[in-house]
Amino acid sequence: MIDVDAVVTWVDGADIAHAEKRSRYMKQSSSALHENAINPHRWVDNNELYYCLRSIHVNAPWIRRIWLVTDNQTPDLSPFSQSFRSKIQIVDHAEIFAGFTEFLPTFNSLAIESLIWRITGLADHFLYFNDDVFVASPVDRADFFRDGAPVLRGKWVDYSGLAASREQREDAALMNHYNQIRSAQLMGFDASNLFHGAHAIHPMNKSVMAQLFEDYRAEFVRNIAHRFRVTDQFLPQGLYNHASIRSGTYKTVGRRDHIHLASGAFEKWSTREVTDHLLKAAAPGIKFLCVNDLPDVEQNIPDARQLIEQIIGPDRNSVLQH
Repeated sequence: MIDVDAVVTWVDGADIAHAEKRSRYMKQSSSALHENAINPHRWVDNNELYYCLRSIHVNAPWIRRIWLVTDNQTPDLSPFSQSFRSKIQIVDHAEIFAGFTEFLPTFNSLAIESLIWRITGLADHFLYFNDDVFVASPVDRADFFRDGAPVLRGKWVDYSGLAASREQREDAALMNHYNQIRSAQLMGFDASNLFHGAHAIHPMNKSVMAQLFEDYRAEFVRNIAHRFRVTDQFLPQGLYNHASIRSGTYKTVGRRDHIHLASGAFEKWSTREVTDHLLKAAAPGIKFLCVNDLPDVEQNIPDARQLIEQIIGPDRNSVLQH
């Protein structure tokens, strides 16, 4: 049975030192920064990490080790039991950027994701989490790796119109699309037919990422050189997905098994519709929930955190302090 680790990226953007450092480097930028790259909510900590970690322990207790990648910060793990905390390792950006520390500090998730595979001691099979992604029901290794191949979640799309548009590159909501386009192009896929990875948990192989780094070293260095996100960067998970597809070493799910509550949900839907969408995460067959803007959700749905706790499920394994 294979060992599988989890890698979770986290930062407390409200930390005074981090906020001052971020502001200083924004002012030093020689060119205008994309709205998506500097939106404050990108770094705000709303205690999503608590729900992410708790969901891992409750619904994926077989995960060997959890690596928290952060910027010289220590998250509050006091709500968790000592036995659970012993599974968690804190990794500073300086470790994964060894040999490339001239690009630190970074405030760019794409740069960080480009190097998470360099964590010392990381299992070859690992799951990459943003801290706003939660495991919504019990899962096992086969939900992520089958016959050694990653299980990919997403859909095939035609982004040729976006690729040709200069105006839409400035749309904050579309930056991820352009990052996915770049990832696909590097692997020889045209924008008219690429695999758009879902906002869920990403199964990855350390060895595959290491080989991609060797094969596309110049592209990786360009990717990590940006302190803030830019449209022309590639999405590392997207690069990995398309490399797996190109080699034929991948699986897909038969039906959508995740719920994504994106930022701006209340601009598109009524509160009732958003609530219904959130509650779908408790439906049979739904395994993952991503909530991009928890404060906005909570402002409109006061009991949102209680709903998330119910979706994750009860503490069956003494993850919490008593």
